[in-house]
Amino acid sequence: MRISVGYGEGTQECEIPEANLLGVLKANDVSLGLAGTAEVERALHEPIESPRLREVVRPGETVAIITSDITRPMPTPQVLPAVLDELHAGGVRDEDISLVFGLGSHRAQTPEERQNLAGAAWGRIRCLDSSSEEFVSLGTTAAGTPIDVNRTVAEADRVLCLGNIEYHYFAGYSGGVKAIMPGVSTSSAIANNHAMIADERSCAGNLDTNPVRIDIEEAGAAVGCDFIVNVVLDEDKRIVGAFAGHPIAAHRAGCAFLDSLYRVDIPKRADIVIDSQGGAPKDLNLYQTQKALDNAKYAVREGGVIILVGRCNEGLGNAAFERWMHEAASPADVVARLHTAFELGGHKAAAVAKIQQMASVYLVSDLNPALARDCFFTPFPTLQAAWEAALAKTGPQASVLVMPHGGSTVPQTLA
Repeated sequence: MRISVGYGEGTQECEIPEANLLGVLKANDVSLGLAGTAEVERALHEPIESPRLREVVRPGETVAIITSDITRPMPTPQVLPAVLDELHAGGVRDEDISLVFGLGSHRAQTPEERQNLAGAAWGRIRCLDSSSEEFVSLGTTAAGTPIDVNRTVAEADRVLCLGNIEYHYFAGYSGGVKAIMPGVSTSSAIANNHAMIADERSCAGNLDTNPVRIDIEEAGAAVGCDFIVNVVLDEDKRIVGAFAGHPIAAHRAGCAFLDSLYRVDIPKRADIVIDSQGGAPKDLNLYQTQKALDNAKYAVREGGVIILVGRCNEGLGNAAFERWMHEAASPADVVARLHTAFELGGHKAAAVAKIQQMASVYLVSDLNPALARDCFFTPFPTLQAAWEAALAKTGPQASVLVMPHGGSTVPQTLA
């Protein structure tokens, strides 16, 4: 059977005997209603536990709309027009609206990237990266996280958060007021929040007892998010669900919908897992591609092989990630470092290293093979070559699961 998974703007392929294949993990078959911009408009007309956006704002108010940067699949150009229509219906002028791209700890964007994300709104409203101006301190959370956010957001009369909801390997889910923390927060704030990754409750699919998510939502409440518009995407990056309104209630509704789509049952853990982020933009660097790897740990047996497929054309994506890997003699060293000297970026190195302790991880990417080996991966130029090596290691009867959209799919073993 020919298997194809996303790789940058293209694909990687290999031949797998059907006798070996346990399954290809895709979205569950769920009855869907509207899609695309029509679904966004429906959600804005039917907000969850909130008045319509046009009733939330007032003429003369300034509005900061926070949305994702280029590393996320959030379809801002499809969502933003309907949001602006609601704001205009409430009397808000274009000159009072700012679109803030939440970079978190990511690189600054090019003008072309910002324009692509703003779509038809480019040139009509102010558009800026969150790191392009100073930050304002609004106190600290109970966990000691500084609530330091972009000045435009801090000073706006109204704050709106846009985002897509998918599983997040330690915040539980993306979306909601995660646009604020870490989206438009300082590196020190992000580091304090992300340090709670070491808590076992900080994992994909957990919200209510997740210390990272609790801290995020405390920061969001302090900043004062007035309204969210979150979407859920299918495997082809099309909007299949939209959730607007109260920043917590609407987000929880979106998370429940995501679960119905992407919590996927598997008969058992496999000897080999072929795992991809689904291609661009999610695999532009290893720092982002790691998200698919983290979900694969739920599908592979102890001592098995994960074949991680991601182009990583921008390299590792984080200097601390690279340094933690380079300075370690083994994955165990990386994991131990997390508990003694937390550092943003290093936390993802530790997350990768934990998985490398339980399974062999083969990497199909554009990375220099020496760099991949320095990060304790076994590099391969193609998926076919990686598959053949994995089969040689685990035996001709090895069972295989394929995760074409690993960052979106959370496997769970049937009881």
